[in-house]
Amino acid sequence: MHRRKFIKDAGLATAGITILNFPLFGKKAPSNKVIIAVMGVNSRGAYLAKSFAALPDVEVAYLCDVEDKAIQNGLDAVKDAPRKPTVVKDIRKLLTQKDFDAIAIATPDHWHTPAAILSAEHGKHVYVEKPCGQNPYEGELLIKAVKKYGKQIQMGNQRRSFPNLTSVVKEVHSGLLGNAYFAKSWYTNNRKSIGFGKKIPVPPTLDFELWQGPAPRRDYQDNLVHYNWHWFWHWGTGEACNNGTHEIDCCRWFLGVDYPTKVTSAGGRYAFNDDWQTPDTQTASFEFGNKATIAWESRSCNNNPVEGAGRGFIIYGDKSTLVNGGGDDYKIFDPDNKLVREMKSDVKPDPTNPVSASGNLDFFHFDNFIKAVKGEAKVNSPIIEGHKSVLLCHLANISQRTGTTLHCDPVNGRIKNNTEAMALWRRSYEKGWEPKV
Repeated sequence: MHRRKFIKDAGLATAGITILNFPLFGKKAPSNKVIIAVMGVNSRGAYLAKSFAALPDVEVAYLCDVEDKAIQNGLDAVKDAPRKPTVVKDIRKLLTQKDFDAIAIATPDHWHTPAAILSAEHGKHVYVEKPCGQNPYEGELLIKAVKKYGKQIQMGNQRRSFPNLTSVVKEVHSGLLGNAYFAKSWYTNNRKSIGFGKKIPVPPTLDFELWQGPAPRRDYQDNLVHYNWHWFWHWGTGEACNNGTHEIDCCRWFLGVDYPTKVTSAGGRYAFNDDWQTPDTQTASFEFGNKATIAWESRSCNNNPVEGAGRGFIIYGDKSTLVNGGGDDYKIFDPDNKLVREMKSDVKPDPTNPVSASGNLDFFHFDNFIKAVKGEAKVNSPIIEGHKSVLLCHLANISQRTGTTLHCDPVNGRIKNNTEAMALWRRSYEKGWEPKV
């Protein structure tokens, strides 16, 4: 399928327009149809439901959420799909159903790994949005789950399926830039203060017990649900895992490195005085022995662009430099900083869009997952690769929270000789909710 046509058709699909000439993937037969469920459908999950429902030979059979407004958002997203999905609020009850093949998970971070493991254990393939774990330990569990249950688990680092990037990364690995030894990445936004939350009774529209799930119980407060949980360490992982995952993953991918040897982080909550716990400003550095270094800059509350883009990454080599503007685009400059190649994208990314910052380019990743479920392709982002990139983000947060430089084992990324930091390698869980493989 041609890239322009795919994106054009995908755009029509997400607009709710029936596509009659959408090319088919594989044989159109009931036995070849992929039936999926979507968990967490308030925002990104509603987009996932609509997007997967628009793909040929895919049906969204179930929606799973714990809040009434979110459920309605999910139902509205697929109102034009041929099949009306069934709503099941409890993921444990949903997974007893035998009539679906895969699940897409777009819940708060603290649910990603527990839901993915439960799903794989019940024979379901898994598409889990980033980050693939709320802490490093959970990423290790997911790798074990893939080996034990033999199911596809793909993380939502969608750039791994962008056509231009997947093409040029091969050239970079073959020496396009010479020796690629340094990468810089960034993310900017203009997020506002979340204020100071008040402890109030749980709204009747929300099952807060199920919302907390694996997390030890806390009182409900009015500035937590739906989005601000990102900025509380008890549930979220901050901007590093929320958005840094994407560009940091690209840096690691292009440089061809795995686990770091040294990690440092600096920053803090500077823009406002409120309940926000994670950094709104953060700079992190990841060293990979004497091979390469990755730098990441995050500004959640100041969206002044870098290289004209609100997000992106740069790969520096000893012969040339590659600059990405946040989407499926890139420019290559020679040693004299002369532009020698430019690849533009059909879709302009929007870093501030919480639903789909990279627009319909995400469809390439969704399509790859469905092909993998059918046995027609390998996932572009197997969970072992997703874990390596998310681990960098977790390590940056651990360095930030402990105020220490982390020295890591290049074999598995584990922190060496730092008891305080290793205490954050995993979290505590509500009794009876511990994820196990």
